[in-house]
Amino acid sequence: MSAATSGESEPIEDAGGSTFAADAWRRLRKNRAAVASLAVLGALLLGCILVPALGSYGYADTDLALGPTPPSWAHWMGTDLFGRDLMVRVFFGGRVSFAVGVVSTAVSFVIGVTWGSVAGFFGRRIDAVMMRIVDALYTFPFLIFVILLSVFFANQGGLLHRAFVRVLGLFTARAHDPSYFPVFQIVFVFAALGAASWLTMARIVRGQVIALRAQPFVEAARSIGATEASILVRHVLPNALGPIIVYATLTVPEVMLTEAFLSFLGLGTQEPLASWGLLAASGAETMDVYPWVLVFPALMLAVTLFCFNHLGDGLRDALDPRIRKD
Repeated sequence: MSAATSGESEPIEDAGGSTFAADAWRRLRKNRAAVASLAVLGALLLGCILVPALGSYGYADTDLALGPTPPSWAHWMGTDLFGRDLMVRVFFGGRVSFAVGVVSTAVSFVIGVTWGSVAGFFGRRIDAVMMRIVDALYTFPFLIFVILLSVFFANQGGLLHRAFVRVLGLFTARAHDPSYFPVFQIVFVFAALGAASWLTMARIVRGQVIALRAQPFVEAARSIGATEASILVRHVLPNALGPIIVYATLTVPEVMLTEAFLSFLGLGTQEPLASWGLLAASGAETMDVYPWVLVFPALMLAVTLFCFNHLGDGLRDALDPRIRKD
């Protein structure tokens, strides 16, 4: 009786052992744009891993006598002003850009999910205080906030840099080598972007938790003696993961674009390292004479951002349990 009245597709899938994850994956596969975007991102990531490792040139190998040359069989993307192979530098820069996007999003994910879930689940005064802090932080422009953090804290010899050197000293005797300073700046960019981009994540998580905390399964868990922390971690958050994952996917391109802009301003990745933003900034200075130096890193960044946005849209539709058209 219930199988006949509750809908046609849902009971059949449940009887066949279909799970929410399997159902979401099936819907995602039917979204051609999302699948194509996922394939392109996978290919780009694989290229960023393999090309610098297997290429004939190092990302910092210079040839001043060669100088800037257009794409050729020897250098498929040409060379830059210092005679460095641009293809190796573009794919090496992809490593940095992908790492910034993923690590900063992970930092944002941890802070935002923790903050929003606690505020939404316990409510009342805890929610009021925590969300007023979020509202206050929202008054600061995101990009300006990150720039200020970079200007005041990502300087050589500062407190954070000295702490970085001490930690690095545990692994190498060359911790005071100035060549490690660009690495410190990248690590700081990871932290700064993640610490500044968690606010919207916290609001999304809070809204989801508030909607779920009054559901019958929460009351059932309380009735069998489950603690509040256990209910939040084991029952509420897993049911809120869909929108959280979607927003996290859309946060990656936003963070990558911000890092590119910071590198364009000279506040992000520094030479001899490379990111797509830094390469685009270098290419913009000579685009009239050597356009390939700008075109290739800018194209890689644009394709990556485009694919991440399409993948996020596809995940949004696939993870929405209300979408069951089949």
